[in-house]
Amino acid sequence: MAVHKIAVIGGDGIGPEVIDHASRAAQKAAAKFDNAELAFNKLPWSTDYYKQHGRMMPVDGWEVLAKHDAILFGAVGSPDVSDKITVNELLLPMRRKYDQYVNLRPSYLFHGVDCPLKNKAPGAIDIVVYRENTEGEYAPVGGQLYVGMEQEIAVQTGVFTRKGCERILRAAFEAARKRRKKLTSITKSNAQVFSMGLWDDVFAVVRKDYPDVESAPLLVDAAAMDLVRKPESFDVIVASNLFGDILTDLAAAVTGSIGLASSANINPTKQFPSMFEPVHGSAPDITGKGIANPLAAILSAGLMLDHLGLAKSAKMIRDSVAEVLKDGKVRTPDLGGKATTTDMGDAVVAAL
Repeated sequence: MAVHKIAVIGGDGIGPEVIDHASRAAQKAAAKFDNAELAFNKLPWSTDYYKQHGRMMPVDGWEVLAKHDAILFGAVGSPDVSDKITVNELLLPMRRKYDQYVNLRPSYLFHGVDCPLKNKAPGAIDIVVYRENTEGEYAPVGGQLYVGMEQEIAVQTGVFTRKGCERILRAAFEAARKRRKKLTSITKSNAQVFSMGLWDDVFAVVRKDYPDVESAPLLVDAAAMDLVRKPESFDVIVASNLFGDILTDLAAAVTGSIGLASSANINPTKQFPSMFEPVHGSAPDITGKGIANPLAAILSAGLMLDHLGLAKSAKMIRDSVAEVLKDGKVRTPDLGGKATTTDMGDAVVAAL
């Protein structure tokens, strides 16, 4: 039996609640359908850890994580500690340190989920976003001068490299080849002439290697409109760090709930571990109420299984989630029901 070492960081808020159910579902699926074992290593790194130790992880934390095959991550963030600490000392550095340059975010309209848009059939919306994950607008380059004074200045620099643009574009084109052979590159080069100008230049070069894929650029504001007007027109979307982040939240909304939004932060070379997390964040407003939807975390665990080469398990995770949603008997409040987090987690495990 193959053994895969998984670091589990529940983190803050509803993170530990949903990750527990994701771990349970992934373990069962791996054992049953791929004869594989997931060896979980639970790490207590969170805002509470920061309050006790003055840092988000131990001094050797990065070395500890690097010994694992993958990372299952709940959420990080707390109202009483600045995101400059929680996010920028754990989540964002992890993506860069392990070169997880592919942020993969699927959005699918499941049967049994109410779509806020009219006349959208189950499966009509089926989008995968490839978001550049290590540079762009979220690069930690910039600073402030004259803090607290009338003349205070803040500079935030977007960093775009030819290598960074090319590798995310190629990853997206490869994915489009395996799907419906359609790709949309998100840009704003009419205003951001240097950074997005480079993005467009690289897109023009890369697309020549994929003549079998229908591809076109689209301004980000037009993309936001089309995700509401005609989301079924999209297949694979490739975007920079900021644009990809915003558009995937919108895509999650039009497919019913951010409680269904999964994501993967992938290092395709597998030189370093990849990380898998629900998009929804720590949700402090519902922490401890037992009503968080664990499906985004469970679907993220499915993406992890796929990355580990456990294709049967990954498919069964997705199929089981689809079955529970179609059945409609168990619905958490974000889906219009009254079920608890545990109710939903148990339903998926039963379906498996």
